[in-house]
Amino acid sequence: MARVLSVDRGFVMLAGLGSAALLLAALGFQYLGGLAPCAMCIWQRWPHAVALGAAALGLSVMPRLAAGLGAAAMLTGAGLALYHVGVEQRWWEGPATCSAGDISGLSAEALMAQIMTAPIVRCDEIAWELAGISMAGWNGLASLALAAVWLISLTGSGRVLRGAQASSSASQ
Repeated sequence: MARVLSVDRGFVMLAGLGSAALLLAALGFQYLGGLAPCAMCIWQRWPHAVALGAAALGLSVMPRLAAGLGAAAMLTGAGLALYHVGVEQRWWEGPATCSAGDISGLSAEALMAQIMTAPIVRCDEIAWELAGISMAGWNGLASLALAAVWLISLTGSGRVLRGAQASSSASQ
């Protein structure tokens, strides 16, 4: 008879708290630090909101579905963050609505129109970085870590990890 893996709700809570902390940090940078977000920064907040909803769902009903949803949300968030980092590093162009486009061949009037309709916060400029990694890069790394936490909760590996930890401390 196949063993059905149960969701480790402790890891569901940890993943939900991680997304809550990242959302609070983003809002803190915005409202306390004065760093207005670009459009792509706002996009990166949505997967964390979905993960928070998944955590609430996982702690109450449908924990397996919620853990899968949380993992998918964080992998999506990591993908959005990687895309944003690529735009910041000029590896590829970002959306026309928040990046500096190619201005060669534009008339003065067309260039002025592009400047006047450009958003205040551009996606291709790094507003903040730590250790050479932009906020989008840190969000991508954190999103990958949270995806791993969600996957641990989904597979029940958290119990195995805690069991190994308990047995190693008991043997010491």
